[in-house]
Amino acid sequence: MHNNTLAIRKHPLSAALTGLGRSAGVALLGGAVTFGSIAVQAQEERRGGSAALLEEVVVTARKRAEESQDVPVAISAYGADQIEALKVRDLTNLSVGMPNVALDDVGTSRGAANFSIRGLGINSSIPGIDPTVGLIVDGVYQGMTVGTVFDTFDLESIEVLRGPQGTLFGRNVTGGAILMNTKKPGDEFELTLRAAADQGDEGGLNSYLMGSVGGPVTDWMAAKFTAYYNDDQGWLENRRDVGGFLPENLVGKDLGAIEQTMFRPVVVITPSDRVELTLRYEYSEVEGDGPVSQCHTNGSGVPCAFQGYDREDFKVSIDEPGFQEGETNSFTAQLDWDVDFGDGTITNIFGWRDYDSSSLGDIDAQPVWLFHAPAWLQTEQYSNELRYNGLFNNDFNVTAGVYYFNNDITYHERREFGGIATGGAGPFLQADGGGTLDVESWTVFGQVDYDLNSSLTLTAGINYSEEDKEARIVSLIDNVNSPCNVVVNNDCPFDFEDEDSWDAFSPKLGFTWHTSDSSRIYGSWSRGFRSGGYNLRNTSADPNDIPGPFDQEQVDSFEVGYKSEFSRGKLNAAVFYNQVDDMQREINLPSQGVGVVQLIRNTAEATLFGVEVDGTFALTDNLVAQASIGWLDAEYDDVSFDLNGDGVVDGADESLDLPRAAELTYSLGLNHDMDIGDLGYLSSRINYAYRDESAYTDNNLGTIDEQDILDIGFDFYTANGHWVFSLYGRNLLDTVKQGGDTQLPDSLGGLLPWGGSFSPLSKGTRYGIEVTYNL
Repeated sequence: MHNNTLAIRKHPLSAALTGLGRSAGVALLGGAVTFGSIAVQAQEERRGGSAALLEEVVVTARKRAEESQDVPVAISAYGADQIEALKVRDLTNLSVGMPNVALDDVGTSRGAANFSIRGLGINSSIPGIDPTVGLIVDGVYQGMTVGTVFDTFDLESIEVLRGPQGTLFGRNVTGGAILMNTKKPGDEFELTLRAAADQGDEGGLNSYLMGSVGGPVTDWMAAKFTAYYNDDQGWLENRRDVGGFLPENLVGKDLGAIEQTMFRPVVVITPSDRVELTLRYEYSEVEGDGPVSQCHTNGSGVPCAFQGYDREDFKVSIDEPGFQEGETNSFTAQLDWDVDFGDGTITNIFGWRDYDSSSLGDIDAQPVWLFHAPAWLQTEQYSNELRYNGLFNNDFNVTAGVYYFNNDITYHERREFGGIATGGAGPFLQADGGGTLDVESWTVFGQVDYDLNSSLTLTAGINYSEEDKEARIVSLIDNVNSPCNVVVNNDCPFDFEDEDSWDAFSPKLGFTWHTSDSSRIYGSWSRGFRSGGYNLRNTSADPNDIPGPFDQEQVDSFEVGYKSEFSRGKLNAAVFYNQVDDMQREINLPSQGVGVVQLIRNTAEATLFGVEVDGTFALTDNLVAQASIGWLDAEYDDVSFDLNGDGVVDGADESLDLPRAAELTYSLGLNHDMDIGDLGYLSSRINYAYRDESAYTDNNLGTIDEQDILDIGFDFYTANGHWVFSLYGRNLLDTVKQGGDTQLPDSLGGLLPWGGSFSPLSKGTRYGIEVTYNL
């Protein structure tokens, strides 16, 4: 088989860093969010985290195995060692620290990805809303943003590709793509067992158990089994409100409890040296509390009527802890067949994913029942990608393929209002709505990289996609106090039915100029599209606010970048200019009648210009620093929707900030290794990351606060290479982070006072301990 598996290449400096015995004294704190790691090896092969920082991760950004520095794409790549050392449980652990990247969970329900790269992101938990940042797991595109931020373990790599990736990955990657690759069984028997626990100043204990075992079974088959368990007892305590409305049994209750179980068997079959079949199945189950949301004075200056807190505090007081239950089943079959034609590989990846969930959230975020919202969701997706990659005449690297995708979504939500008026016996008013959305698309793609000479490579690619969507929708405003359920009983009257189709060409032209053996300059123009569609959460009482179809979004991206490696590190930089047409946005507006109205519209044309620089530098033989910075200038060019709600579309709308487009992001970290003789060695790390404040809502009344994140860690590796003992701290500055900042109305139906915001909170400071055993 061709070596298409993920691997790590040693940097030329790595050998110089193995002499850790020269170091004396106390280990420095160290480690960047992006790279800090140590590989557990036998004592005679020992290497420290600082050496691992200078190694390159082999990536699949161009659907072939390449070292990350050789790929003419702005990319942040994490290998298995880095992922383990950073204690990455899910993608939000990497939310702050990469230039112009924000990997946030909106928090309305666990696992709703609101990722943004280079100012292109979403602020939505509506099923069926396509992302701007595509998530691809083991080569399979995840068709929804809901239920995709999940705990994971035993990863081979994470790749964050910045900028549109539409040529090879199709639609819905206008901001970028995130590739997650799980580990295969190795050539020898392997066993890893890990236990961890962390605790904050408030809330209960968060404990983890995980492990993997695998290796060869026969000469032609290998297998691996991975299991993961997390019991989070909740990370905030429910506060007693000043009005005494909160039931006594909820005062002091830990909120945000979650229990997750995951297991993943993997089988690799190699009937010949030319054929490899990889079969993966994953089951995940999540159950626990609903969102933990804070109410604070909203952007219009309206305070919370019953209980509010400063948005810079981790204080909440809610009368409904809620719940969430989710079950995911997925199966992936990947066949790699080496052929003589172009000395290439034919790859076929089949993917299936079934996701089923139910939830209940306290949306008013106050100690009384104003607005509670249960919801149900069922989705099932199938996809198949058949592609070829080969090299002709040692000059033409050709990738070509076809892709098919089908996704069926069934969703129902219920809005329960005014339970305070019935003494909590039930809602005073109830609205039901939701619908079904059937998605079918197919794609043909191809890309050629031609080595014009030893220094210059030219790239040309094209992607053509067609997509059909069929929607049946139940509007909430038409089903008041008429209970029904699209998911459970399928007994709701559909008031809107429609179907539409879209097609798109996503071309790319680029070059790579190898200025030397260790540096290169690249440039590209590419076009990407985000799918059009329908709004399954139709809440507006205005008959003109139909739920679709809204049109697809187009992004033209121009980028010039520089990548280099040198004896003591590496340095990368990129400058980009993105032109967005028919920008697709979810407009969140407060409503006295239904709490919040969400309209999905093509609102504007915009320009996004930015700069990114990141580097890794060996300051000494065992001390490595990393730094990154991203700057973004995002502006509207033309607006076609009344974003600020003043009744006219004018310059005031154009002067608003684009949501989730932070102007400045940067990080700085250190990683230090120290030999402690026959006992083993110690790696210590510290990292500080910053992200500017950004708008959450399009009218800029809702905001996401600036983020100051400080993480530290210590990892002690025993001399025999079997044990790792770790201490770590996350978010040591106790920075408050809201997943969203939905603006709530000043009253409910003009009768009950309300106000404030719905702002789900992420965790504050956590201190943890971890023990790992490797056989």
